[in-house]
Amino acid sequence: MTDPTPAAPATGAVRHHGGVSHEALDRLRELSSGEGLGRRALDRSRGSLRTRVDRLRSRAFQVGQCALAATVAWLLATRVVGHETPFFAPVAAVVALGLTYGNRLTRVAEVVVGVAVGVGVGDLFVNLVGTGVWQIAVVVAASMSVAVLLGAGTVLTTQAGVQAVFVTTLIPDPEAGLSRWVDAVTGGLVALGIAAVVPSTPLRRPRRLMAGAVAEIHELLLEAATSASDGDVQRATRALERARNSQQVLEALRSAASESLDVVRLSPLRRRHLPVLRDLAGRVEPLDRAVRNVRVLLRRVTVVAWRGEHVPPATITLLRELADAAEVLARDLADGRDGSAAVPSLVRAGRTSAQVPVGMGLSSDVVLAQCRAMVVDLLAVSGVSQDDALRGLPPEQGRSPAATGPLPD
Repeated sequence: MTDPTPAAPATGAVRHHGGVSHEALDRLRELSSGEGLGRRALDRSRGSLRTRVDRLRSRAFQVGQCALAATVAWLLATRVVGHETPFFAPVAAVVALGLTYGNRLTRVAEVVVGVAVGVGVGDLFVNLVGTGVWQIAVVVAASMSVAVLLGAGTVLTTQAGVQAVFVTTLIPDPEAGLSRWVDAVTGGLVALGIAAVVPSTPLRRPRRLMAGAVAEIHELLLEAATSASDGDVQRATRALERARNSQQVLEALRSAASESLDVVRLSPLRRRHLPVLRDLAGRVEPLDRAVRNVRVLLRRVTVVAWRGEHVPPATITLLRELADAAEVLARDLADGRDGSAAVPSLVRAGRTSAQVPVGMGLSSDVVLAQCRAMVVDLLAVSGVSQDDALRGLPPEQGRSPAATGPLPD
């Protein structure tokens, strides 16, 4: 749903009864001063460092996997297969595993086929015209073109070009073509083997991210209630900015859900988790709608604070009640449960929304509509079907049951 009202003006120009508040002027002076700029730069630097450290921690296991796979692939290729310098065995293992859990089967296949194409085309050209500067351009172009004609993806096409370079420069030995292909297969098989016994960490990540996203909704709703009650435009603007940044969490959740499904399909040891992960993946869309709705709600609350409009106490109560229900849902998901513990709280919030008077003002009606939409969305995140959530939402005061339910996106 798109809010028809314009976005709130920038923070620091709060208009009260035709003038500018002293607090707003003080805020403008602080932001424009060197001290204010320095403080903001320091805060950004600290936030960036924390983000980078958190990213490293979240990727530490995948990095360790790649290091282990490269080592095992090299040992197998040298001591079992008998190749003296199996360069591409560890390369194939690292490329196949990568830093994500998703699409590993596809990546392994593309690496192996890419090696075959690059080595085959490269050896053919080396035998016909030898090696040299212009041969590099011809061989790389030919190898990558063949890969594209085969309908290859990025990994396969790149590997075809890389192998063509190896064949024409570092190791222009036609007899080494098969050994390079065997090395790629060895590295790919090592990658698949390690992926098959991956621990349950990637399986827990989608639920953890989903719980975090719902917890953010809880906090944003509390901020909305406080801002609407106190008329605090700066608080409302900060909350709106937070809501706009929440889209990154949803993208990470989608990626994690997809990766977890790939892990389960690949590993027979994790196949029993497939129904649960499919159910979680199905809840991503209603969660996305809930986040979008809270964003629209905060836009309106920012306008309310800016204009000094009155929001009925019943609407403030509804915001807080919905925030409490979101907190219950976030806690239930974080504890590894299915989220159903939040259903009674969400149903109560839906009943409360039906008691909020309609027609008390545009802003009040917009906030009410977004809250009712979020009740349905969060019920779906709790595991209730969309139809049941819609049917269980009572009509607003003065509306017929046909008008019940959230506004369309």
